[in-house]
Amino acid sequence: MSKHDFTTAEFESRRSRVRAELRARKLDWLIAIHPVSIHWLTGSDAKSYQEFQCLFFPASPGPLTILTRQGECDEFEVDAWVDEVVGYGGGENEDPIGPFERVANRLGVLRGAVGLEVPAYYLHPHHYGALRSLLGSALMAEPTNLIGDLKLVKSPAEQAYIREAAARADRAQAAFEGALRAGATELELAGVVCQSLLSQGSFLAASPLNLVTGDRSCFSHGAPTGRRLQRGDFGNIEFGATCNRYTSTLGRNFCLGEPTPRMRELQELVLAASEACRAEIRAGVPATRPHAAAKRLIAAAGLEHGRVHTTGYGLAPGFPPTWGEPLHMLADSRYTLEAGMVLSVEPPVYLGKERLGARLIDNVLVTETGCEILSQHPRDLFIAEIA
Repeated sequence: MSKHDFTTAEFESRRSRVRAELRARKLDWLIAIHPVSIHWLTGSDAKSYQEFQCLFFPASPGPLTILTRQGECDEFEVDAWVDEVVGYGGGENEDPIGPFERVANRLGVLRGAVGLEVPAYYLHPHHYGALRSLLGSALMAEPTNLIGDLKLVKSPAEQAYIREAAARADRAQAAFEGALRAGATELELAGVVCQSLLSQGSFLAASPLNLVTGDRSCFSHGAPTGRRLQRGDFGNIEFGATCNRYTSTLGRNFCLGEPTPRMRELQELVLAASEACRAEIRAGVPATRPHAAAKRLIAAAGLEHGRVHTTGYGLAPGFPPTWGEPLHMLADSRYTLEAGMVLSVEPPVYLGKERLGARLIDNVLVTETGCEILSQHPRDLFIAEIA
């Protein structure tokens, strides 16, 4: 994504909503650190999240300043909608807190009420401690999900990108199924998916592809290995496709040759749980309700112990290591569903003692009266013919 992927009016609408939320919280500044926050406000697609970065975002309309490592300055200046780019480091190490303090003093940040994002993956504890000390009494809040919550409802332009990502995922899954055969390694088959995605214009998604077969099919997030597939193997795959960094995910179960009754049972259970979950999704519904519907079905089958993963979550334009948003469909979720949200639906059953697991993953667009499934690939257990 870059600043060219959306209109100036859409970016300004996003910024206006963030400013309004800051004023409502009596904050003068937001120090945005999460790469998705910076991406959503400026269009930046830079890998600057690998080191310290921050966007100085004022509650009143005004220039935006980004502090980033020197190697990303040119990309921010060309591809991001920012007014000032300040670099640090470069060919030698430099503690970013010194440059942060200079910029903060020049902008008057320390004289206002400051909110600081504290995202799990992107802020080193040493930097967090130094920022708290430097900001002192100016630090009034840590509104880490402020932007994440505002962006849960997707604009028509964002929805169009996600639809295209979903279509690319469907085509990659079809390529994967066409390549399934005994003797192929998990990594070879993962390569088929990646080749399909890249050839369609999809970059590889923020989280790595999961592919497990045979005894490994009980791993909920297993990476592909050199294991060679054998007749009778059960397996599942999950991957994401992208369009301008907006992500759509897909997950399916498969078998090489005739599945056992237990394999079919697990497939039918996760399919029924997914359908029960989707039946409860609509605007105005607490995110706990679709979760509870899927949970009841799995528990009734006596397999609650195998439900080792969230029922679903919001999907964002992702940066490694995740494409997820703050919204999760779990028992303690604080969210209410709104039209325009995009969710994954993926209630699982993973049974370590049986060395089996199953999960279907589809994405849905929340509407006023229900939800629209964006994934079009068949949800049935795919059975590869073995000669």
